[in-house]
Amino acid sequence: MATARDELAAYERRYRELALELSDVGMIQAGSVTRRFTRCGSPGCQCHTDASKRHGPYFQWTTKVENKTVTKTLSEKEAEIYQEWIANDRRLRALVKEMREVAAKALSVKLADEK
Repeated sequence: MATARDELAAYERRYRELALELSDVGMIQAGSVTRRFTRCGSPGCQCHTDASKRHGPYFQWTTKVENKTVTKTLSEKEAEIYQEWIANDRRLRALVKEMREVAAKALSVKLADEK
């Protein structure tokens, strides 16, 4: 049976592993990228009657800045970069969440051992 010291050491090892993974995350960006097809303003254009004839794709990045939604139109190359950085941001958040969970378990073991 694992002792409190062994259990705490295992949590500390896992925490250090997660901390190392943080260094590989790369650049981050919040928000999301959408790919859109739109209808134009010309009433006779086929885009109004046939969804497969809509114009696009157009890429947009959307995020919140000071509680306001900000949207920016992107080129396809820019969209790829934003998507990569947004994926990095999600990975960062997932790692930090797991670090908090591991730290909470370690704290429980440490406090129980102090009694």
